[in-house]
Amino acid sequence: MTVPLDAAYADQLDAADDLAGFRQAFVHKEPELIYLDGNSLGRLPRAAIDMVTDLVQRQWGERLIRGWNEGWFDLPERIGAKIARLIGAAPDEVIVADSTSVNLFKLVVAALRARPGRVRIVSDDLNFPSDLYILQGVADLLNAGHEIALAYSADGIHGPVETILGLLDHSTALLTLSHVTFKSGFLYDMKALTAAAHAVGALTLWDLSHSVGVVPIDLNGSAVDLAVGCCYKYLNGGPGAPAFLYIRRDLQDRLVNSIAGWMGQQNMFDFDLTYTPASGLRRFLTGTPPVVSLALIEPGVDLVLAAGIERLRAKSIAQTEYLIGLWQQRLAPLGYTLNSPRDPARRGSHISLGHPAGLGIDLALINELNVLPDFRAPDNIRLGIAPLYTSFRDLHTAVERLAQAVIEKRYLKYQANRPTVT
Repeated sequence: MTVPLDAAYADQLDAADDLAGFRQAFVHKEPELIYLDGNSLGRLPRAAIDMVTDLVQRQWGERLIRGWNEGWFDLPERIGAKIARLIGAAPDEVIVADSTSVNLFKLVVAALRARPGRVRIVSDDLNFPSDLYILQGVADLLNAGHEIALAYSADGIHGPVETILGLLDHSTALLTLSHVTFKSGFLYDMKALTAAAHAVGALTLWDLSHSVGVVPIDLNGSAVDLAVGCCYKYLNGGPGAPAFLYIRRDLQDRLVNSIAGWMGQQNMFDFDLTYTPASGLRRFLTGTPPVVSLALIEPGVDLVLAAGIERLRAKSIAQTEYLIGLWQQRLAPLGYTLNSPRDPARRGSHISLGHPAGLGIDLALINELNVLPDFRAPDNIRLGIAPLYTSFRDLHTAVERLAQAVIEKRYLKYQANRPTVT
């Protein structure tokens, strides 16, 4: 793929970008910083600043506990209904609660209990490790003979679809995968794999953390049973923001929340000593939600809805294609490898570049060259493209600095250093 290497071409692409105006909806305290880590933590929406001021000073400071009846209590469902519009779900099929890992735990346990006698859980080695830890913990906790059958990718980039299909049989209770894999950005065909799981009577649970907000998702159209997702990446909900979970409507009253709590109780203020789950999705709530961090998810979701997921996907594909073109001409001769799929239909919104000195390069970019990506072992420098605020000029500048880090051997001084968060 050949693209013009001059910065003027990047500026032309930005001038033609009909989403360029959304960039100003976010805080840019360091205008010279090239931020390519929105796939890990999204930028701060300007509207969130006004919202948090109101939340703390007026809602908490003045209204005090009255705030629960003035909007706080309905936040999980109200924001969930907005997220539902981004993932092809009905408004009453998505609710915001807890963290992605806790939601995954609740849904895995519910799914396995809904498939008694079936012992196989199918996933892959590209799944986010925390998801696999949850599966291991649940299997140990239930002590019912469940086995985790992992499909292994041949190249560490592409999802092992054929192997997954071969693992699905009538002993399978659950197929659970990341829709977009966290290292390479591989995008699974959700509809086809869900259909394959259903053909053997298994349930499906998708982790949407690296796809929600940048990839069109159709949970209802794909007949997906269960899903979870993160709100602090492309939805720009803030560090540690609560996550969301999805349960197809016809399953909601058939599944049991293994972490029963008063927010999921049918009549919570009756204070009955016996738990009776609420009907619908509220039964998968547990404890009191963190109101401030929960409310701050909404401004980012509103921006994604305003931009439109189809337009965001089109820009994401254009930007990842442009970045790959620059890699091929400028970075491949310097030892960088492409660790993401070439086919845009099978790719999310981040690009991973490999290099033997990957961690040192990543640290040189952060500490010296004013580029903020992230690193995933063993050699992946992840460049996250958030089409709401990433410009084509950002990508051009980042590639030039990636080249500089190698040509000038900036990475050498960092080879022995490994920070806690990469």
